[in-house]
Amino acid sequence: MHIATKSSKIDISSEQKTEIVSKKCSEYLKKGDIIFLFGEIGVGKTTFIKYFLNHLQKKNNLTQIEIPSPTFNIVNEYRINDLIIQHYDLFKLKDSNEIKNIGLFENYSSIITFVEWPEIIEEKPEKRTDLLFNYEDNLTKRSLIISSTYKKKLMDEFK
Repeated sequence: MHIATKSSKIDISSEQKTEIVSKKCSEYLKKGDIIFLFGEIGVGKTTFIKYFLNHLQKKNNLTQIEIPSPTFNIVNEYRINDLIIQHYDLFKLKDSNEIKNIGLFENYSSIITFVEWPEIIEEKPEKRTDLLFNYEDNLTKRSLIISSTYKKKLMDEFK
């Protein structure tokens, strides 16, 4: 059994702050990583992923592309050179049986997998990183807490 380590509460009240945190995370997340994003609608989950992808595109001298929410498609896939990133949005799924039909966690060892609205998943992988997005102070501020069972260097970045 792995014990999760939590970061301090990280202020992501502006897009600039979200971009900085996402950029730092992009330095530590690699193929095989599964990242669950928890939080209410509009709190910044997709924005975080957009900045994560944009940083990797820029780092690899690629054109930055628009990153839409995968709510309607359920999954969007991005390729950055030899890296594949899958971004799932499970908001529209009704029950955990539907997860079997979308290929979640298939071949995950060769990709980075982001999952928004993972609450519906009954058997969550033990080896994962959780990002908990919250509204603070009557919705005027936002914060992020990162929790991971195995990403010690990432956790150290946000102590």
